[in-house]
Amino acid sequence: MVIFLYIVIGLAAGVLSGLFGIGGGILIIPALVLLLKMEPATATGTSLGALLLPVGALGAYAFWKRGHIDITGSLLLALGLFVGAYFGAQLNQTLSPESARKAFAVFLVVVAGKMWIG
Repeated sequence: MVIFLYIVIGLAAGVLSGLFGIGGGILIIPALVLLLKMEPATATGTSLGALLLPVGALGAYAFWKRGHIDITGSLLLALGLFVGAYFGAQLNQTLSPESARKAFAVFLVVVAGKMWIG
């Protein structure tokens, strides 16, 4: 089940990255904290591990030195990001700029509300 959750989180982050051009942290870190009950530092390190080459290499290394990274989770997230970004980019091409903007705004409000409450 945990492997499945990592891949789903990675796919979702990849889709949103391709769709809105956002970084994985806006979904990955809250999802790891809320769904997989990770400590924020480990969620951040794991997210950076997923984005390791080339984006998060030095940041991931800093978290790894302190034991705040899940290597397997990072690799599984990366797999989901790789595939999900393609589908998110494809979906983005079907939306009007106004629809994309509104969808992103709703997404941000939902994530912010969940982080605030839960």
